[in-house]
Amino acid sequence: MPLRRADWDFTDGFLTAFWRRPEQYLDPAVRQASSSLAVQPAEVMEPAMDRQREDLATGEWERRHAGLLAEDAVDYGYRLLIAGEDLSGVPAPC
Repeated sequence: MPLRRADWDFTDGFLTAFWRRPEQYLDPAVRQASSSLAVQPAEVMEPAMDRQREDLATGEWERRHAGLLAEDAVDYGYRLLIAGEDLSGVPAPC
């Protein structure tokens, strides 16, 4: 099975889902839904979100990450491994 890359329009809000929609990270509900962001203390997140808000307002984020905006998908290394008994008798691909 081919590897699926992280499409920019995922509706699931895991950490890298919003790589082309960075304004989503400004939403506290989005940050709470991502364990990597939810565990960060306020003294880390508040200045980071202030910088994100400023970068988005001034166009700095778009300038710095223009290459990402040209992509439809990015491979961030996520892999889903499913373990279980294979009853087909066909060896699983590596």
